[in-house]
Amino acid sequence: MAGTSTTQLFFAATQYAAATVTAALRAGQFGARDDHRRILVVSDVSASPELGKPFNELPGFGCLRPEFDEVRSWNEFIRPFHPAGWAPREQDAPLWQRAVREAWNLGDEPVEIACESIQANPSQAVAMIFGESPIHVYADGLMSYGPTRSKLDPLIGGRVERLLHLDLVPGLKPLLLTEFGVEPEIVPTDTFVKVLAELADATVDPVTDVLADSEPPALLLGQYLSMLDILTAREEEELHVLMLRGAVARGHKNIVFKPHPSAPAHWSRRLEEEADRLGAQLTVRSGPVLAEVLYQRLNPALVVACFSTALFTAATFYDLPVARAGTEMLLERLTPYQNSNRVPVTIVDALLAPLEETDPKHQPDEQLGDLVATVGFAMQPQIYPGLRPRAERYLSKHLTSRTLKYFKRRRLTALALPGGVPAQLAFIPRNATVRRVVRRARSFKKTALG
Repeated sequence: MAGTSTTQLFFAATQYAAATVTAALRAGQFGARDDHRRILVVSDVSASPELGKPFNELPGFGCLRPEFDEVRSWNEFIRPFHPAGWAPREQDAPLWQRAVREAWNLGDEPVEIACESIQANPSQAVAMIFGESPIHVYADGLMSYGPTRSKLDPLIGGRVERLLHLDLVPGLKPLLLTEFGVEPEIVPTDTFVKVLAELADATVDPVTDVLADSEPPALLLGQYLSMLDILTAREEEELHVLMLRGAVARGHKNIVFKPHPSAPAHWSRRLEEEADRLGAQLTVRSGPVLAEVLYQRLNPALVVACFSTALFTAATFYDLPVARAGTEMLLERLTPYQNSNRVPVTIVDALLAPLEETDPKHQPDEQLGDLVATVGFAMQPQIYPGLRPRAERYLSKHLTSRTLKYFKRRRLTALALPGGVPAQLAFIPRNATVRRVVRRARSFKKTALG
């Protein structure tokens, strides 16, 4: 980020996001400290932010605070609007910019924005308000390897200068925002891990302190998938039970369960009953603590989750054993096909061993880059038309009973991709006459059913 007398606005909704930004700052990826005024803008996008605490009020934030000149609350600024659902009307954006500048004493100096999830609010809202400002997107999870979830306004996408991301899957290049020619830039792993170590040292945690001297536990991570309408609440409870059973079957009797902070408390009771039945010692570590803090405090013997990014921070950053659970069900359940969780689930399923598999010789998918590109094209063909040849090559050579689970035949057929229909009927999707007859038949059926 070049220039002087510039205000940099860093938008973050979680402690993990703020840690990512802090690591990028310490690595010099946002220029010299003396050249910029740095403001951390905290937002709480949970369903009921008024019931919880923003992450800047939680233990550990003190080690991140020195990197910023000021801390502001986006929730307070736009109240009573909710940050996940509000954006200004286009014609009102200049008025909102004036209001932000006045409230935060920005004057007329240039502003640069660093934000997460540019496809959603509050990032889109801020990009609209500061319509002339350059944008730096930082991604802290596996979603960075997937496609942009929807077509982005060129007036926003064209201003994105780079994508900062963690090197969760070494060798795999993010697909996010490449339609705008945005180049990815890795946040140094060693710097990020040092920031997380400071968070762990600054976090007082009596629960894990008690466990620190005991046998290293198996750590189960919940994700609250029912809140995303991917699973029902009962199905997610059963997934947690399966994770517990799988860990015990591998010989682990000391189990720690970290539920999603928003998950209902009664889910833990179901696990406690099952742990008693299996003769395992279960500890529930609820509350807003990062999984990476638990890694450092507990040094777990195994980390189990569905498709959490934390599986890869465990494996890649901390060299911990990991296992996946429930990914095949998720691949089947995710709707629509372009659901933005599809690439994270695909990566976890393709690279990590399932919990029920104990063979240490598990072979990850060696064609991961092509697989992700093909799934990305199938998800967003209009945004990434240039990926079609690569997708066709992959499907022609590598579509097997093992890899078919990453695709839907209806989707492949609709996109005229290999594997969509039986080989002898492969000409049909490309035949204009057949397509025209099918459209007429469908139209007639709708009319008849009236």
